[in-house]
Amino acid sequence: MEKGLIPGGFSAPSFLVQSMARFMMRSVAFFQSKGEIYTICGYPAEMSPAEQNSDAKKCNLEPPGAICVAIPNQGKPTKMHGKTPEEFISTLQKSAVAWINFTVDDIEKEGTEIAIKLGFSGSIVSTVLKGYYASIEDYDNEMGIMVPAVMIKGLDLKTYPLVILVRKDLIVTIHSQEIQRLINFSRYADHYVKRFAADMPVDDKLTMILVRILDENNNVNFEQLREIEEHADEMSRMLMDASTSRVMIGKKVYEMKHSLISYLNTLWRTLDVLHTLRFGDSDLISDDPKILSQVGLLADDVNRQIALSEHMSSVLASGLEVLQTLYNNQLQVLNNRMALTMTWLTILGTAVLVPNTLATYFGAINGVDETKMLFYTGLLLISTVNATLLAYWWVRRKVKVPKQADDTSPEPPKRVKKKG
Repeated sequence: MEKGLIPGGFSAPSFLVQSMARFMMRSVAFFQSKGEIYTICGYPAEMSPAEQNSDAKKCNLEPPGAICVAIPNQGKPTKMHGKTPEEFISTLQKSAVAWINFTVDDIEKEGTEIAIKLGFSGSIVSTVLKGYYASIEDYDNEMGIMVPAVMIKGLDLKTYPLVILVRKDLIVTIHSQEIQRLINFSRYADHYVKRFAADMPVDDKLTMILVRILDENNNVNFEQLREIEEHADEMSRMLMDASTSRVMIGKKVYEMKHSLISYLNTLWRTLDVLHTLRFGDSDLISDDPKILSQVGLLADDVNRQIALSEHMSSVLASGLEVLQTLYNNQLQVLNNRMALTMTWLTILGTAVLVPNTLATYFGAINGVDETKMLFYTGLLLISTVNATLLAYWWVRRKVKVPKQADDTSPEPPKRVKKKG
């Protein structure tokens, strides 16, 4: 027998493939006999496509209602999923520090219920939601923070509130279904808190988690600026195309400018919150300068984002100036056409006016002989040519006549003779 062959003459890979195929065929036959064949999404094979579409939400990975990452008094950090605050009470009682992230439909109503069940005051959620994009409320033993979570689709900028509740051993974040950034962070949050030293004070751990949450939100917010930059590049292409409608360009520039101003407002309000936290005045925030320096780094990042956004705003302002220049150039072209038309009408009118006047004058003379007729004809021709040349000279001297209708070059300044 050759090396690497299995009885029957098959090589090892071929033998394994055929064995797996026979196993799958037998499994399918068994489940078919039981009537239990299912698709990947969990639907029975005999279910019609319409029935599968009516229940298609089972195929989607919906975000969990809540995720809790806790650092117990002893042992490794734990992570658990749930739907209601009551499911985490026992875990919180055994933990030194914990973070719970809730995804809700109605932030004010459901957020207030969550806050009360977890030991926060009932008015703290509604109070922070009254702020303009962002706010912070410090009640000594608890703190409420709201920061904006920005989402951009096309040029439609939407801002959703991200509520953060803090007390001595717990951080709670509450946001709507549209916000996924903290759900992504929660996947590896337990690995993040593992790096905390065992002897690190509780307020230091609490501040570190809070800084990381704010950093995650700021980073995703900053990524939204890329959407505006892509549309700015598309706007540059449109401005290069002379056939693009001015109305459409004006509308696009306004929408982009409005989105950028709204985005800048969210950055400024976020910066206000970071300035409040960076000095560690609250009893719940760490006094360690190294940890507070991280809050300062967040503020510096937001300042850089503001600088980039303001630079883009100046670029858009230049786009508006270009648009205004296009309008002015088209008006100038129209004025040049009118000037050319009036110039030549003036010259032609002068050329016709003089012979018409002379013809009227000499038309009263009847019975002139041939000699006088030649004199009158010569005088008529000479006066017509002289009057036409005089009108053309005066127009060229006193009126700036464009060489072409699309000539938009400015008139050169007149020289002023210096006395003496």
